[in-house]
Amino acid sequence: MKLKALIVDDEYPARQELRFALSSFDNIEIVGEAANAQEALALIKALDYQVLFLDISMPGMTGLELGAAIQELPRQPHIIFVTAYDDYAVQAFEVNAVDYLLKPVEHGRLKKAIDKVVKITQESAAGGEAAAAAQDNAIPEADQRPPGTPAGQGQIKIDRIPAEKQGKTVLVAESDIFFAFTEQDYIYIKTFSDKLFTRFTLKELEARLNSSIFFRTHRCYLVNLHKVKEIVPFFNGTYNLVVEDKENSEVPVSRAQAKKLRKILGF
Repeated sequence: MKLKALIVDDEYPARQELRFALSSFDNIEIVGEAANAQEALALIKALDYQVLFLDISMPGMTGLELGAAIQELPRQPHIIFVTAYDDYAVQAFEVNAVDYLLKPVEHGRLKKAIDKVVKITQESAAGGEAAAAAQDNAIPEADQRPPGTPAGQGQIKIDRIPAEKQGKTVLVAESDIFFAFTEQDYIYIKTFSDKLFTRFTLKELEARLNSSIFFRTHRCYLVNLHKVKEIVPFFNGTYNLVVEDKENSEVPVSRAQAKKLRKILGF
């Protein structure tokens, strides 16, 4: 099990020191850093982190205030406080912190804290699997299919993609998607006026969306060809596609995909 981790500390050297300390753990994957609590909160709303290494004393919102705000979110990473102050432990555990570490962090204490998160995560996953198994056992397979429908058929499939907007999961209709793209290792869906985070990879979106409409123009872009209004030649045999969203966004077409696009469009 690899835990997606976010480091939050207003001091760059402290973030680097903790990143180095965590690099020796095979079960930790650092996928983000934040220099303040406001930035961290935005990242937590956008990505499903399992563990948060959080400083307490920061300008603006403190780590304790961020911990309290996290308790209101539908997805809550496990919090490990990492601080130079030893007088906030009681308040830290009031926001459900898993552990409270003092700087400089000792390897042994860090390992114990991580082991706690791993144990909690494994127990939670086991509980979810048990509940799902109980649910499946309670409903006979025959009752889950319409009468006369053979096994393996009649499975539900919808043309909507789950995405995140202001801390909520919204279902985006396939027809409302202008393009999907990669930005700083995250995947976003662009609608007419919104940019929405999604947990799907571009490869997964490509498999899920209608292949007669959506075209992989570039390793970082998947575009709805019905939303393209202009094709602009670029350089070295590549193109930019101008889509009809609010910003008239441009989607690049790589040289490798340009030939396929010309064949699709018949020119």
